[in-house]
Amino acid sequence: MKDGVNGVALAVFIIFFVAVTVIGFLASRWRRAENEHSLDEWGLGGRSFGTWVTWFLLGGDLYTAYTFVAVPAAVYAAGAAGFFAVPYTILVYPLIFLFLPRLWSVSHKHGYVTTSDFVRGRFGSKGLSLAVAVTGILATMPYIALQLVGIQAVLDVMGVGGGENTNWFVKDLPLLIAFGVLAAYTYSSGLRAPALIAFVKDTLIYIVIAVAIIYIPVKLGGFDEIFGAASEKYTAAKAGGLVPAEAGQWTYATLALGSALALFMYPHSITATLSSRSRDVIRRNTTILPLYSLMLGLLALLGFMAIAAGVDVTNPQLAIPQLFEDMFPSWFAGVAFAAIGIGALVPAAIMSIAAANLFTRNIYKDFLRPDATPAQETKVSKLVSLLVKVGALVFVLTMDKTVAINFQLLGGIWILQTFPALVGGLFTRWFHRWALLIGWATGMLYGTLAAYGVASPTQKHFGGSSKEIPGIGEIGYIGLTAFVLNLVVTVVLTFALKAVNAADGVDETVASDYTADAGDSGVAPVAPASAGVSH
Repeated sequence: MKDGVNGVALAVFIIFFVAVTVIGFLASRWRRAENEHSLDEWGLGGRSFGTWVTWFLLGGDLYTAYTFVAVPAAVYAAGAAGFFAVPYTILVYPLIFLFLPRLWSVSHKHGYVTTSDFVRGRFGSKGLSLAVAVTGILATMPYIALQLVGIQAVLDVMGVGGGENTNWFVKDLPLLIAFGVLAAYTYSSGLRAPALIAFVKDTLIYIVIAVAIIYIPVKLGGFDEIFGAASEKYTAAKAGGLVPAEAGQWTYATLALGSALALFMYPHSITATLSSRSRDVIRRNTTILPLYSLMLGLLALLGFMAIAAGVDVTNPQLAIPQLFEDMFPSWFAGVAFAAIGIGALVPAAIMSIAAANLFTRNIYKDFLRPDATPAQETKVSKLVSLLVKVGALVFVLTMDKTVAINFQLLGGIWILQTFPALVGGLFTRWFHRWALLIGWATGMLYGTLAAYGVASPTQKHFGGSSKEIPGIGEIGYIGLTAFVLNLVVTVVLTFALKAVNAADGVDETVASDYTADAGDSGVAPVAPASAGVSH
């Protein structure tokens, strides 16, 4: 890495950062509704976003610093095994095409704001709803932490992150400033802020990727040279490779499948989904979002390019920012850094809003203040959105950041345990609420203890997300193993509880709720916005 501050790149970065900050605060005036003091408005943008706004919002929500920093860093460090993220994003879209429209319909029919709202209504269980809410909040914190790691990597490469011997406050001060700005405009504008900023973020990302995938290979002598250099490095280091090693194929497959099942269990994915104005918007988005999978594949190739360019960093998370600084003119490196930084801010904002909504609706209102007014709910959600970011900072400042992808995979272990209650509940009422709760607890306990026991060269606990699968002997993703265990326990206990006629909860939904659309009888109309376009 170069010494000193890259002044030109930093200036460009600051210009874009200031611009999106202004957009974030102005977003409170965009599509303003008459009643702003409700979670529907602050937390879901009035449930009024059309196809294109939803597409940019979901893209900004799902394709995060995980995409721009952690995935190519994994490829840089471990080879083709890091490409597991590409098949998982391909697997996920047919899956969500089946269940997201149903979730949208029942949520709009009953005014559900969170997945826990739906689980409580479907199974008549506040305990199960609480379990889903706590899991969502817990799983979101390391994911937000990953976004902050992405920002920190960019700042370090630009020379404003401090050196290894710098005291922690000075080293992390730029990150704390970015964190403060993010917290402020999220508090002020709610979901409208990341929805508007997502347009800037995605435009920058597509420009940077289009330039990088053409310009960098030309400078490096073509893709033959790039793949050849990567192969030489992996062979010499006896680690990774251009094809996943036979011993790692179970890990690759289970990571891809487990991550695909987990992605739309995250609260931020559901928040972006429920903000759309109709179920047709969701269906259209599941057909065009795979465009981002193409972008992800190209991004992953940057890991190979960093090797061919001779990038040598001890922290793999710095590989791609360093590649950009080495290969691009300073002004365009600033554009690329801004794309990564903004690409981390957008999902971090949505994640904190989603986690805050879970706390407000399913902990505060359900257990602490049942008579809370919509205005009180909104106030609490705003405050909790700040606290969630503080929790994410704890992850950043206390855990090993050299393998940041583990932040997301750790969250995936937890959030995957809500799959039976959420997706199962969208299609059947057969599962017993107590069985779902005990199955969830089993999966959470196994997954957490298994992950805790994984060590890495830099971390004694939570050093990875893969471990031997009991009974098979192959190494696989802990989250998927925990999910299978969860599902087995749930099914067995459901049979047992039904056999003894154990009391089940009351289902407040009916079959027609799952196909309802905007304009149908009983579906609350979307309040007209005072300004702005809907699609």
